[in-house]
Amino acid sequence: MPNRLASSFSPYLRQHAENPVDWYPWGDEALNRARSENKPILLSIGYSACHWCHVMAHESFENPETARLMNQHFVNIKVDREERPDLDSVYMAAVQTMTGHGGWPMTVFLTPDGRPFYGGTYFPPEDRHGLPAFPRVLEAVADTFRSQPARIAQTAGRLESALKRSEPCGSGLIALAPDILHRAYQALAQDFDVNHGGFGDAPKFPQPLALEFLLRYFHNTRSPGALGMVERTLAEMYRGGVYDHLGGGFHRYATDAAWQVPHFEKMLYDNALLSRVYLHAFQVTGNTAYRSVAEEVFAYVLREMTDPATGGFFSSQDADSDGEEGKYYTWTADEIDEVLGPAGETFRERFGVTRGGNFEGRNILHLTDEFSEAAIAQDREAREALWRRRQWRNAPGKDTKIIASWNGMMAGSLAEAACVLGRPDYLSAAARAMEYVLNEMGNGDLLRHTISAEIGFLEDYAQIIDASLWLHQASLSPRWLRSALKLSERMVAEFWDESDGGFYDAPTDTKGLFIRPRNLQDGAVPSGGSTAAIALLKLARITDDQRYHQIGSQALKTIGDIMGRHPLGFTNWLAGLDMYLGSAEEITIIGGKDDPAAMALARAACQRFRPNRLVVGLDPEEPGTISNLPIFTDRPQRNGMATAYVCRDFSCRPPVTSPEDLEQLSAAE
Repeated sequence: MPNRLASSFSPYLRQHAENPVDWYPWGDEALNRARSENKPILLSIGYSACHWCHVMAHESFENPETARLMNQHFVNIKVDREERPDLDSVYMAAVQTMTGHGGWPMTVFLTPDGRPFYGGTYFPPEDRHGLPAFPRVLEAVADTFRSQPARIAQTAGRLESALKRSEPCGSGLIALAPDILHRAYQALAQDFDVNHGGFGDAPKFPQPLALEFLLRYFHNTRSPGALGMVERTLAEMYRGGVYDHLGGGFHRYATDAAWQVPHFEKMLYDNALLSRVYLHAFQVTGNTAYRSVAEEVFAYVLREMTDPATGGFFSSQDADSDGEEGKYYTWTADEIDEVLGPAGETFRERFGVTRGGNFEGRNILHLTDEFSEAAIAQDREAREALWRRRQWRNAPGKDTKIIASWNGMMAGSLAEAACVLGRPDYLSAAARAMEYVLNEMGNGDLLRHTISAEIGFLEDYAQIIDASLWLHQASLSPRWLRSALKLSERMVAEFWDESDGGFYDAPTDTKGLFIRPRNLQDGAVPSGGSTAAIALLKLARITDDQRYHQIGSQALKTIGDIMGRHPLGFTNWLAGLDMYLGSAEEITIIGGKDDPAAMALARAACQRFRPNRLVVGLDPEEPGTISNLPIFTDRPQRNGMATAYVCRDFSCRPPVTSPEDLEQLSAAE
């Protein structure tokens, strides 16, 4: 008989609906029961595309005897970390404090009032690899909770105090100086893998935010080392098995240093951020291979990760199919020859396919040629033929949850690409997704994290504001600028803490958490705080609202010089620092969104890589709230033609009306 998770909106929770475990979703019902019965809480947090989450579910949560122990001794709560990043952040910090590491699945034991006292990640069904058996853990925790309540209370109290004392930021308010950027570059260079690209050793994550910082650093300094690190990494990632050479898109990370063997899940946010890095590399270098990779990623997202009914973007695809990790993506030599015939031998040589295989007797495709446009184009027909045959297989599961912040990342990337590449289909897809988020997951200036959530988080507001600004730049539609302005007011009201100069991740009235979360580190996704700071610095230049500038700069100052000392944890903050310190350029276009001449100016404004450039537009025939913004004051059209005004570092050039003249002004740095 299905448990309470059967009616959950989250596909991850529904995956556990047939478990014999008496699961609850997080909420008052479970918390009230724990308090009334004085039972400890077993909190299990994971997500749909998590391979080891599936393993633990099969080994333990589907096991009747293990479920009996869980039901007898605990109130069991299952949480989708993608639905509740606030819970994930708080309890992950607790697990890391207790054990020195974290990850998913996350298993945390709580007092009836929700305070953690013991936890870990994956527990096997029997003692293995130095890990205690899960049934043994359950019995030991239950016995200690029952027989030593004072010890449990003391442990929970100490941990709570430690978490509340821990500094979520750097060394306090300091002067923001270029030296921080230089030290960050040097630290990244020391951690760079010169053989395979990327940073550190296995397992290796793509780190798109670090690559974005290096592109900014190259833009400012012309350091060949900065661009070299980016190009080597982008080439090696594409050539490796971490990229899906048939269907497009990047897998989550590689288990080895050479990007050959991935964990096969695909996440929306990875592909949103990586598509943008490849787009920017194309702008910087002119190498069309980078453009091709970005377009392949966009094609994958629009084909497989877009809800046809709403236009929203799905969150992830699983690693497993038919109970095996990577089965959908791997090939034998015979399978390839069957599809490609005589052309199979050449394809196998180019993609490292052997009879013995490189992954559990099968082959993960990886390009053995040098990274180039010619190499990408050479085997396109063969790749398409294999992709069509792959459709016959049982595809990995898909988490169809639509998350506001991740949709903002993807919409922003598509909107920028629409402007750079002249792709109206990208702009339409971005706008449709954003309309869904704002209309169905929002209400005026309020946002919800998912369609079923009651609240939105800092990351949702910040990413939707950022995407709105990119959509405005690409379309010149006032709708998107108004959206950014409206949401920014709510974001500051709900998340900014004036007393210590920082952003919290959850709204002021969030219930059920013993600590209000504030995670400032940039990881696989930008932190809400860094994205919010960048958004407000942009809006300060558009609106001349010094309060926004003060909040954005104060948020940066609270991070302190930790950005320079530990750059991989603060790469988006470094982008914000570059924006704060760097050359400021604004291009104001006076012309309607339906005026081809105005749109030609908008496209000319986005051709070059100028990470701190802002582009805004005003239709002189459409007076409204944005026409009162200072950036539009005293800027008429010239001779009734669409006109662009370029200002850089508080100095403005004469207005121009042709894309060629605007491009010439843009090139003259």
